[in-house]
Amino acid sequence: MRGLKGKVVVVTGGGGGIGSSTCLRFAGEGARVVVCDINASAAQEVVKRIEAAGGEAVMVSVDLTDFAATGAAIQEIESDFGPIDVLVNNAGWDLFVPFLKSEPDFWTKLIDINLRAVLNITHPVLAAMAGRKSGRVVSIASDAGRVGSSGEAVYAACKAGIIAFSKTLAREHARHGITFNVVCPGVTATGMLENFMDASGNKEKLRDAFTKAVPMGRMGQPDDLPGAILFFSSDDAAFITGQVISVSGGLTMHG
Repeated sequence: MRGLKGKVVVVTGGGGGIGSSTCLRFAGEGARVVVCDINASAAQEVVKRIEAAGGEAVMVSVDLTDFAATGAAIQEIESDFGPIDVLVNNAGWDLFVPFLKSEPDFWTKLIDINLRAVLNITHPVLAAMAGRKSGRVVSIASDAGRVGSSGEAVYAACKAGIIAFSKTLAREHARHGITFNVVCPGVTATGMLENFMDASGNKEKLRDAFTKAVPMGRMGQPDDLPGAILFFSSDDAAFITGQVISVSGGLTMHG
């Protein structure tokens, strides 16, 4: 895709399923990748894979729920690796818990990881982008945030918040030449999904139900997501902002 070669790209949750696939795809397009993950060993493994393929990457381990630590990490990245051109907000966490069986501590954890972390990292990155009058921010939400999902009430609320947050910033910063777009995965075979299904108490039944619900007849794979993410990050999407696209095999067809 046009305009990605040499760009500095930060991918949060870069050590996970969708995150690692996205990091590898950016590196394949010639981008310089910052693999950002609280799991340092997982992030470093992605860096090794990128370097083995001839790409350029560094690892940053930071707790994105800590605003001060996140700001310091961004300063370090921009000082050592260069100005951030693309931010991909991908990190997330969830468990299957019906709302009436959940407690406030669980809500807080979900909100901190899935929403507050996005605010914490977007704030310092956007401040620098606004000063340069350029940048791309792509946030990974979920179809749960568009249409709801049983057992994911607070998670869905966070993902809906990311969509509204992105649309608002798209309006506020269009004059700065910064775009904000959202990619919503459907049911995707990641470690997070496995943990979610484990918590449901009937994993294989849920897996079968998810698969049958997708018109294309299978659950998504991590490699299904980077195409949309890289498109929104590229020069090919320079006149696209405030948009949401589902990558779900037709599970949701939201017009």
